[in-house]
Order: sequence, then C-alpha cells, then structure tokens
Amino acid sequence: MGSLVGQIEQSGVATWIRESGILYGYPLILVLHTFGLSTLVGLSSAINLRLLGFASGIPLASLDRIFWFMWAGFALTAATGILLFVADATRHASNPAFLVKLVFVLLAVTALALTWTRVFRGQHSGKIVAALESRLACSWLRC
Repeated sequence: MGSLVGQIEQSGVATWIRESGILYGYPLILVLHTFGLSTLVGLSSAINLRLLGFASGIPLASLDRIFWFMWAGFALTAATGILLFVADATRHASNPAFLVKLVFVLLAVTALALTWTRVFRGQHSGKIVAALESRLACSWLRC
C-alpha cells in the first residue's frame, strides 16, 4: 500500500498540483473543492430544515429540483478531493483523521441518497433522516 501511495504522490499530476506555483494549480482546486462542498452542505441543510418543519409554506415537492445541484456539488467535491489527495497522498493516507473524514463523507452520501429515495421518491416524512443528518453535521462542525 505504501509504494502505491508513493507512486500516486510522485505522478506528474501530483507534482504539477503541488509545485506549479500558479493560481490554477492547488489554489484553484482548493477553491473549487470548497465551492462544491458549500453547495452540497448548504442545499442539504435547506432541505433538512424544511423536513424538520421550518418554512412549511414551501412545498416539499419544489425542493426536488435542487437535488441535481446537490449531486453536482458532490461530484465537484469528490473530483477535487481526489486531486487534493493525490497532491499529498502519503501524508493523507497515514492520517487517521483523514480516514474518519472519509467515513463521514460516506455517511453524508448515504443520508443524501436516503433523503432522495425515501422522501422525494418514496413519500416518507424524512424527519428521522433529516434529524440524523443534522446531528452528524453538528457533531462534525462542533455546534
């Protein structure tokens, strides 16, 4: 595993990201990663608040259209996250906090998929999923 991670970190793409010294290298990737994550978390929070009873005047069905933006935000975050990992693979792969982060990412994607399939496709209330997702986000952000 160590040699594979080392090879990834020594690849041309990883070297370019780390050492390019230009704005569309590491800085742009980091900005896009933040933009994708904030899009995903912001829209997800809006849906969760609606599922928990806030802004009940907004029809739940109208929020179905924003899932495309949420999945796009996730795709952008995942793609740029891979590039950020590649740039410093050895350090990230050996960091236990990074592995915990990946577990939280898996839980968040599961919650997003559950919200979409159970609430918007299956006509369940979604309060439990929204409460759990909000609690996970709050524990991660130390609310």
